[in-house]
Amino acid sequence: MGGVGEHWFWWGLTVAALVWYSTITVYVAVKAISDIKGMLSQLRSRGDDAAG
Repeated sequence: MGGVGEHWFWWGLTVAALVWYSTITVYVAVKAISDIKGMLSQLRSRGDDAAG
């Protein structure tokens, strides 16, 4: 059975794809958290305006 030595290209491609996918996933999650915080603060300020 072949090891990493025989299939170095596919192992490298798999690792690169996993790193890329993980990076994009973390980036999107961080941006989403930032957007949600902004939306919540807008809703909070609108709620304060309506109550006052």
